[in-house]
Amino acid sequence: MSTYTQVEKGGLFELTDAARAELVSSKYYNEDLAPTSVSQRNWTTYSITMLWVGMSICIPSLSLSSGLIGMGVSPWLAVLNVALGNLIILIPIQLNSQIGTKYGIPFPLFARLTFGTRGAQLPAILRAITACGWTSVQAWVGGGAVAAIISLVAPKFLDATWTIGLPSWGGIQTVAMGQFIGYVIFILFIAWIAYTGMDQIKWVQNIGGPILIVVMIALLLWAAGLAKDAGYGFWEVMQQPNDTALIEASGGMWNVYMGGLMGNIAFWATMALNIPDFSRYAKSQKDQFRGQLYGMPLPMAICAFIGAYFAQATKLALGTAMFDPTGVFYYIDSKLAVIISAIGVVMATVTTCVAANVVAPANGISNINPKKISYKMGVVITIIIAFFILQAWWIYGSGAAYFTWMNAYGTILSPIAAIFIADYFVCKQKRVDVAGLFVGEGGKYWYSNGINWAAIIAWVVAFILPLLTYFGASGAFFGFINSINYVWSFVVGFIVYVILMKTSLAGKSFVTEEEHEAFTERA
Repeated sequence: MSTYTQVEKGGLFELTDAARAELVSSKYYNEDLAPTSVSQRNWTTYSITMLWVGMSICIPSLSLSSGLIGMGVSPWLAVLNVALGNLIILIPIQLNSQIGTKYGIPFPLFARLTFGTRGAQLPAILRAITACGWTSVQAWVGGGAVAAIISLVAPKFLDATWTIGLPSWGGIQTVAMGQFIGYVIFILFIAWIAYTGMDQIKWVQNIGGPILIVVMIALLLWAAGLAKDAGYGFWEVMQQPNDTALIEASGGMWNVYMGGLMGNIAFWATMALNIPDFSRYAKSQKDQFRGQLYGMPLPMAICAFIGAYFAQATKLALGTAMFDPTGVFYYIDSKLAVIISAIGVVMATVTTCVAANVVAPANGISNINPKKISYKMGVVITIIIAFFILQAWWIYGSGAAYFTWMNAYGTILSPIAAIFIADYFVCKQKRVDVAGLFVGEGGKYWYSNGINWAAIIAWVVAFILPLLTYFGASGAFFGFINSINYVWSFVVGFIVYVILMKTSLAGKSFVTEEEHEAFTERA
């Protein structure tokens, strides 16, 4: 291999042709995991903004605030909860985006850098399992829209009495047969979209997002009309106070509100890990930063407003706050409105499901054995796990179950995001030997037999206490930790990792400024 293994062009790094050619023979290399060249980094601020708009504007985003309404929180406090949670999670997302844009590496390589060549399987598999769960949930939402479309020629698909019993974590759960059939159709459709690659994702996101914006407005108008028929003005719906009795029944204001905040932070906890899968296509750090700043917080706040308004309006008019907005299909008489709304939901849900929840596990599964498992095979495995193992009908069955799911995985994934940030910015000082990520045994990122035990130990120490609350641990101390689970795991993981990396556990993984200059050619 030549002296130079990477080239720097305007602050962006890529492998030299000679280094890339030599690395092809490595068992840790395949084309799907290969760093992008500078010429491949062509996503502008607009492209990244539309990616986030497409991922943010979705039915599960509405359910973040509608779930809080269902537990007694007032509309404006519910909106504030969602907005604050998304601003907080944007910080680790932005920080972990930088390595993707600078070095062109995807999430699995970032994991190798931090956890070691073999240890990288841990964050990759955890991220993959969580994403499979979201794939299942998103497919369930999209399946509801598919069922609504089919009901135009087969009304039985929206017949609530046509049911099927499905196995769930709580025993056999009865669900609508039409919903389940729609789910099967939808998950097969997203499998095809993901299988054909990133170009299909960009095509869907560019037209799906704007269409769903119209659908969201229509949902807001429908909810306003429902509230008006019940005798409430538009803003009167949003001015409703907390339902104190319902809040107390749900565990008290602190537990409900902080549990909601941690759940809202955890909503994008997966993207805080695998954001390099997308930022590695950005033209510059400015493009990725602005694209995410424009594309995520505002759309999520708008979704929170619509979700809160919708849930509160249904509570005032029907007596119970609706959690899942796709339930509106049961109340719409106009076939034209049904088909337009359902198509919008399908298109936008495809965007979110594929971009946020299928790409990462497909890449992660591919990283288990890059020579034998391609990205496309990873897509197939992801869909199989999502369909046969994860239970969307339980996770998305109620607001309480929804937040329980998000808080549980957020507790486990949070320290991984913290460890990534600590490693790249504090320990590695943003200096990476990209070619070394494919070397394996004897390489700079091999650590101890392929595992960075500093990362493993910091991860376990960070999440173990809040996770114990899901297995019966109680008391004021555990209650407090559980109420701030994401933040607790993040801070503890960050601190413990930095301390451990100052010891011999770091091995030779650090690249000095002189070493970085030695193998980097300046274009």
